[in-house]
Amino acid sequence: MEWRASHILVSDRALAADLLQKIKQGASFEDLARQHSSCPSKSSGGDLGWFGPGKMVAPFEAAVKQLGAGSVGDIVQTQFGYHLIKCTGKRD
Repeated sequence: MEWRASHILVSDRALAADLLQKIKQGASFEDLARQHSSCPSKSSGGDLGWFGPGKMVAPFEAAVKQLGAGSVGDIVQTQFGYHLIKCTGKRD
């Protein structure tokens, strides 16, 4: 199985919560990624491309596995900070 995901990475949980609320209210995930993410993927709206098992840190991968394509999950904390993750595709 492979997944495609986009994410917004921030160092502050409160900011992550604020951004998640904006997304739930209809704000563009990609626009918020460009404005707020600290990851280099921000230039592409947070897009991380396709990846398989073991390519992402465990909490990130576990969260992506639980999401349906097009959905955004809850805040995920890793050693890099706080992630908002949008699953944009799944394939076998």
